[in-house]
Amino acid sequence: MLRKLILAAVLVVAGTSAGAAATTAVATANVNLRAGPSTAYPAVTVVPAGATFTTHGCVSGYSWCDIGFGPYRGWVAASYIQVIYRGAPVVLTAPVAPVIGITVVSFNRTYWDSYYRAYPWYGRWAAYPPPVYRPYAPPLPVVTSRSGQVNCANGACTATRSATGYYGGATTQTRSCADGSCTATRYTAGPRGGTATRTRNCTAGQGCTATRSAQRW
Repeated sequence: MLRKLILAAVLVVAGTSAGAAATTAVATANVNLRAGPSTAYPAVTVVPAGATFTTHGCVSGYSWCDIGFGPYRGWVAASYIQVIYRGAPVVLTAPVAPVIGITVVSFNRTYWDSYYRAYPWYGRWAAYPPPVYRPYAPPLPVVTSRSGQVNCANGACTATRSATGYYGGATTQTRSCADGSCTATRYTAGPRGGTATRTRNCTAGQGCTATRSAQRW
């Protein structure tokens, strides 16, 4: 249902304003529209689940986004925003936002003055803590290095692959095949010294056997 709503909204926007910078999105659940990018700010209204709205940008780190919902303007946590990415509905995240054209915007007194003068809490701007923006940090690589080689001679082949993890662990796998039989051994050493070994033997017409062993550090 949410996917249909998003696709319909995107088609409407595409047909009316191809050059618009704003992005149409859908609320994944009932969520408060806040007067600032934090739950410390007062609620302007509630955006119901499945409602479409316009996303005008997000703070640095893409944790909160500035949206327009009907006559209202305010901020919603990005985890409640669903957009179309590569033809499928996804929750808005830091890697997705720039790809679909959502830019970084700021929240300041000018924004507050522009949209909240009519609200009873307008005069309490100084009472709310300034927003803390946490810059987006890309995930650490799981593997930092890889290597591999294959050697064949006299009807037999041996292939070796190895990889080293970000935290220091390493895995090496060696596979040898000759005369209808193959043996594969995988040895893994964890970053804290633990080890694990698996050996698999396969013979044509006889099937395969496997043995495993492990030692904790």
